[in-house]
Amino acid sequence: MQASSSLPLENKVALVTGASRRNGRAIALKLAGMGADLAVHAHTARDEVSQVAEEIRNMGRKSAAFLGDVAQEADVLKMFEAINSEFGGVDILINNAGVRHEKPFTELTMEEWRNTMAITVDGSFLCAREAIRSMLTRGGGRVVNVGGLSAHIGAKQRAHVSTCKAAVIGLTRALAVEFGHAGITANCVVPGRIGGERSATAGKLPDLPDGSGSLVGRMGEFEDVAHIVASICHPSAGYITGQAIHVSGGLYMN
Repeated sequence: MQASSSLPLENKVALVTGASRRNGRAIALKLAGMGADLAVHAHTARDEVSQVAEEIRNMGRKSAAFLGDVAQEADVLKMFEAINSEFGGVDILINNAGVRHEKPFTELTMEEWRNTMAITVDGSFLCAREAIRSMLTRGGGRVVNVGGLSAHIGAKQRAHVSTCKAAVIGLTRALAVEFGHAGITANCVVPGRIGGERSATAGKLPDLPDGSGSLVGRMGEFEDVAHIVASICHPSAGYITGQAIHVSGGLYMN
């Protein structure tokens, strides 16, 4: 069945990691509003991610919540086994899970460094690998990695975060090159200073090198990020791939 213009993602299945709150939640609801069925993931926030799944079902879409550590291959394989069984595969992957806490560089422990890398880099790799395996059998798909402004302009006390978000850009470009022929696009959406309540793993808003705010005179909102993510998941966005798309009110221009 071909998707209608009002529901361009009808009959598509999307997985959003880190979907229990903030950008992840907004992205999941946005994709559902475009007709997609949703697998929504959280590490441990069972109640919050279950509520997101319930909201999506109330919109008339199919949805299921999954818990697991995306840095652990066994957890990712188990999640995809369940998704493939329940939904039949994945057409859209949003790699949003990550931690962004602050720590002075000279006080960072090896455990903290590796944990940040594992969740953001290893998790993005594992989820992308399994999702692309599914997409190759389904005739194409969309991979969207959620990046970070600190990878482009730096940030105090976030060397671990800046480094892993820079690695995500490399992964994005590699996937775009390797799988473009199969109708699979890979892009990175880079949020700027996004307001709203922040979780403990998100930390406070990072200081900018010059102390400036956005050029549009306001903080970003979750919907700003969700709108751009959804636009590159649209069926008509197949000519956009390998890009880092900034949603930062002009804080970074590339």
